[in-house]
Amino acid sequence: MAKQDWKPGNMIYPLPAVMVSVGDKPENFNIITIAWTGTICSDPPMCYISVRKGRHSYQILKETGEFVINLTTKETAYATDWCGVRSGRQFNKFEEMHLTPGAALNVKAPIIEESPVNIECKVTEVKELGTHDMFIAEVVNVKADERYIDEKTGAFHLNKANPITYSHGHYYEVGKQIGKFGFAVEKKKKKKKRKPTKK
Repeated sequence: MAKQDWKPGNMIYPLPAVMVSVGDKPENFNIITIAWTGTICSDPPMCYISVRKGRHSYQILKETGEFVINLTTKETAYATDWCGVRSGRQFNKFEEMHLTPGAALNVKAPIIEESPVNIECKVTEVKELGTHDMFIAEVVNVKADERYIDEKTGAFHLNKANPITYSHGHYYEVGKQIGKFGFAVEKKKKKKKRKPTKK
């Protein structure tokens, strides 16, 4: 199998494409689309976003220390891309994309009502790295759309919301399930042999 060596770069794909909402009052509410994001700790629950210093949302983040990660779907794909290529300095992104700012429980930053999951975050540390600064944050609340919660089991089915991912400049729908956590070591149930029936 032949492989090429490339110069060092970001090749961890696919990634979540999320809309991050910021601001502590309607006058400075803004949305920034981010792929540099992820989980970094489960207890306490913590995550991060990485943002360029030149982005409009950067200073808002530094001043407020709060943000909301809003997961995206096929339905919000256009808005997700638009909010990533337009600046909040020139546009009110909520109005332009007909998105609804909602009240979060534990932060002043708004949630995006059209998102199936809203992750409320409070910044605990800002790491200056290079092209981007990393905002490390603790998750202080999660809102989940009841449409995707199974009434009988309480299980949340994000796949029914048609989530999207980002890979090498393109957006993709999430494909079909091919396994679950632990399926590689899961013991398979033996099929009971049927006893022959007497005639």
